Amino acid sequence: MSSPPPYGYPVYAKPPDHPEATTVLVMGALGVGFCGFCAPFAWFKGRRVLAEIDASGGQVGGRSAANAGYIMGLIGTILLGVTLLFSLLAVALVVMGAFSA
Repeated sequence: MSSPPPYGYPVYAKPPDHPEATTVLVMGALGVGFCGFCAPFAWFKGRRVLAEIDASGGQVGGRSAANAGYIMGLIGTILLGVTLLFSLLAVALVVMGAFSA
């Protein structure tokens, strides 16, 4: 029989992080920082990782990293969409200007 912890504090072991939580965080940061094409992957993968963490019942950690990556993936996807929209608009204006001359 083991002795109780000192001063009556319970022993708490932090659960291991989800193996893909850091991956989602890095992909989300790259997606926002460089408006890259990895932002949508961070968004979708982040949603799946968060669901797996919630379903684990406290056996798996890393929720904050996965949530940050998910949010950055969402923001990066929006930025990517706006960038592509303006790029297509600029190309369309150049093409229309070339044919009107």
